[in-house]
Amino acid sequence: MLTETFDINTEPMISPEAFYGVRKKVCDICIITFSDVVVEAIRTKFACTRIAEIGSVNGGRPIWLMTYKGRKIAFYMTMVSSSAAGTCLEEARCLTGAGSYIMFGSCGALDREITAGKIIVPTHAYRDEGLSYHYAPPADYITMKNAGKVSAWLEEMGIPHAEGRTWTTDAIYRETKGNMDKRKAEGCIAVEMECAGVQAVCDFRGLALYSYLISGDLLDCEEWDARILGDEEEKNHQLKNFYIALEMALKLPV
Repeated sequence: MLTETFDINTEPMISPEAFYGVRKKVCDICIITFSDVVVEAIRTKFACTRIAEIGSVNGGRPIWLMTYKGRKIAFYMTMVSSSAAGTCLEEARCLTGAGSYIMFGSCGALDREITAGKIIVPTHAYRDEGLSYHYAPPADYITMKNAGKVSAWLEEMGIPHAEGRTWTTDAIYRETKGNMDKRKAEGCIAVEMECAGVQAVCDFRGLALYSYLISGDLLDCEEWDARILGDEEEKNHQLKNFYIALEMALKLPV
């Protein structure tokens, strides 16, 4: 059964180091984005060095290094879903040596009253995916350990935000109304595909994850409302949120 796949008694068959070798530490902090528009915009504005590449048969994903207000910060565009994003993080850990990861991306809002016009800070993630069960003991939810810090930083920056549980699912086209109602009844205010899995990887590897979400579409309605999902406005929101991530990176200890 899926809930019986967490195995800490035997060693994994392969590791990132088996592919890339043991690397020297490059930096302490890495920002994870899901937007190619963000990557290209930041590369245009800042002096960025390509320091590594997350390899894949689908094509490589470069890891870039920049300096922001005196701090060296890596960033890369991850793949979508817990399994893919978690694997990218495993390899980024090997390639950069970073111990802290700031991840932001789009989500579906489940409560328009709570989330309207606000950044969403997930406090717990419902584990409706597969990756986390290989990195953490079985449970319905995983705690997003640094939610309090993310909220405090947003408060300091004067940015409206809302805290709440999120529903991590692999099945974007099977987010049924019945399941949505169950998650809402438990306090979930958003649905996305990565938080539970990536948090589990970070917990297992002793890494720190700081995560926040941008509402891209709305499920809290009679019919699905695409809102800004995929349009130019969302791209602008994603870029603005990269700058928020940069400011958060300055608040992390050296």
